Amino acid sequence: MTTLAEYMIIVGAENHPPMLEKSLYDTWKNRMKFYMENRENGRMILDSVQNGPLVLPAVVQDDGITRKKTYAKPSITEKLQGDCGCKATNIVLQGLSPDVYAIVNHHKVAKEIWDRVKLLMQGTKLSLQEKKCLVVPMFNQGDDLIACLNKEMAFLTVVASSVFFSANN
Repeated sequence: MTTLAEYMIIVGAENHPPMLEKSLYDTWKNRMKFYMENRENGRMILDSVQNGPLVLPAVVQDDGITRKKTYAKPSITEKLQGDCGCKATNIVLQGLSPDVYAIVNHHKVAKEIWDRVKLLMQGTKLSLQEKKCLVVPMFNQGDDLIACLNKEMAFLTVVASSVFFSANN
């Protein structure tokens, strides 16, 4: 390292999450997961993205009424989980391109943002199994192509003759 600029580039390389490119969503998703895991309390941050924010448990009071626990006196673990949820939201938002950010910035929870980005980037991509279900096999492996063409011609002849004969009556 000879200059301050080179030093800042090297140091800054770990200080920001990878930027989303629309054509490389799957790569970005994996890089984001590794980036989150590499942060302090990374497992908790990643858990907040995948499973949603900390949900405080219900507490049964002395009078028998069940109420949700409040953030007034959080335990150390609860405070840490809440902070990790905030960090997770921050990390995901920082990794988005400006056009995607404009679409999802009204969501406040990292899981909601993560899911919306997934829907935006993947759209209605079909899995390989779904694609195979949509394809109608015309030929089976080992079929004679000439025999298949003859069957198709016979079928088309029957269809065409039934249409034309009924129209002429």
